Amino acid sequence: MINRLCIIGVGLIGGSLARALRAKNACKTVIGCGRSESHLQRAIDLGVIDEYTTDVVEAVKGADMIVLSVPLRAMQSLFEKIDSVIDDGVVITDVGSAKSSVELAARKGLKQSLSQFVPGHPIAGTEKSGVDASFADLFKDRKIILTPLEENSQADIQRVTSMWEETGANVQCMSVTHHDEVLAATSHLPHVLAFGLVDTLSQMSDSDEIFQYAAGGFRDFTRIASSDPVMWRDICVENSDAIIKIMDMYIKDLEALKQLIVSADLDSIEKLFARAKAIRDAYTQST
Repeated sequence: MINRLCIIGVGLIGGSLARALRAKNACKTVIGCGRSESHLQRAIDLGVIDEYTTDVVEAVKGADMIVLSVPLRAMQSLFEKIDSVIDDGVVITDVGSAKSSVELAARKGLKQSLSQFVPGHPIAGTEKSGVDASFADLFKDRKIILTPLEENSQADIQRVTSMWEETGANVQCMSVTHHDEVLAATSHLPHVLAFGLVDTLSQMSDSDEIFQYAAGGFRDFTRIASSDPVMWRDICVENSDAIIKIMDMYIKDLEALKQLIVSADLDSIEKLFARAKAIRDAYTQST
């Protein structure tokens, strides 16, 4: 049981976490913190949080679990602000999508309480953002990846694990480097491609007509281009090495596919598409 949960950034992820824990009676009180008072009041109205403040120092006082659900480039300043006011026994975690940058921010910002920070990342979400988009089942049967620090105690790791398990999630531990490489390939690259495709088509002279005739394939492929631009801007910068590596691989393979189309190599094109279909079908059947 979490006595007082502090969520800094009550949006889709933070709001859904609060809803999920409330649904399981796993948390007594939820305090929300953010920059927008109207946004926080909306979270109150929706029953997501019990109280709020825009002062992060006030927000963390008395909390026994603190969750940072903010853009990656905001992490270090938050760590610096809360470092000296965190009580012993309080556990801090986050939901950031690029763990190397979060760990670096924590090591710079948490001079006194680094050992109390257990980095995490829920592999869940939608293209929508804000507390209105939050729902209790967002993490059900989803993976939560923890990338513990060598300074973490097993007890604190278990407390974060237990919190996420209450939401119905499957918690796994992974190294920071491996996490960032895997997420660059499976999440970050697809978002970059979706944003890029929509932007490319929007600059064509007949873009209005193109979008009028866009069918299900376009909507499915570009759905994630409706995601939060600030969040994805930060992810691209903070996990740039891994993203660029997988982008270079994709560009090379895309150029190879282009040459197959130029040469009208029907057999090779069909084999590539069939291979991709088989892999995609096997993946969807197993999830």
